[in-house]
Amino acid sequence: MEYKFTEANYEAEVVSSDIPVMIDFYADWCGPCKMMGPVVAELAAEYEGKVKVGKCNVDENPAIARQFGVMSIPTFIFLKGGQMVAKQIGAISKKELAQMLEQVLA
Repeated sequence: MEYKFTEANYEAEVVSSDIPVMIDFYADWCGPCKMMGPVVAELAAEYEGKVKVGKCNVDENPAIARQFGVMSIPTFIFLKGGQMVAKQIGAISKKELAQMLEQVLA
């Protein structure tokens, strides 16, 4: 299941999560973000129960984007115990994104 992270549910879904979290910071108007959409959805299904994989719209949730210093999109943030452990800026292959998820799980 692909999560939708917002300023309203951030504390409960991300900070208090008992499993690692990957946030895809995106915007509806962003071409590379649209390209990554299906990849993120596939990874959300594949890592169900192991990692919370979700999206955060930077236009609708600017405070979260600011918190992580998101200046370019897509940006992928990986968190463990509510703390950022990795960051990837720009579109990458599904294989590379999966490798980052595996590192977070290790």
